[in-house]
Amino acid sequence: MFNTAMRILQNSFDAEDVMQEAFLNAFTKLDSFKGEVPFGAWLKRIVINRSLTQIKKKNKLQEVNLEIVDHKLENEDDQELNESKIDYVNLKVKEVSKAMGQLKESYRRILNLSLVEGYDNEEIALIMDISNENCRTTISRAKSRLRKLLMESSVLN
Repeated sequence: MFNTAMRILQNSFDAEDVMQEAFLNAFTKLDSFKGEVPFGAWLKRIVINRSLTQIKKKNKLQEVNLEIVDHKLENEDDQELNESKIDYVNLKVKEVSKAMGQLKESYRRILNLSLVEGYDNEEIALIMDISNENCRTTISRAKSRLRKLLMESSVLN
């Protein structure tokens, strides 16, 4: 649970606080646990929700609706060329972690929920309180940015 909070918050002190709050919340609401999902999954969902709430509290003034911001998409041909330069077979975990750390917070958060935690787009949209379309677009852009960072690091190495 700490690792889940840490991946979202990127701060060990905040992750510890959120984890403690999540455990307290879980134990006080234990009677609402219906057993429809495993206890660990239920608790993990509480940790994720608490982590996202913590981020919203910290970034209240910096929040921007992604549907309003106009993003330019890279040329699809360029993306195919970029992907061909990345050696995915020999890619190291440290390289991916370093590239993930260079992503902006919203991209890092959504990729963690999607790729690491294994949530599908609908679940992520509910967790992050965004539309399904916005979720798919953000995941696509985050993956594209991650690929670009990985390509840049493989060219430099």
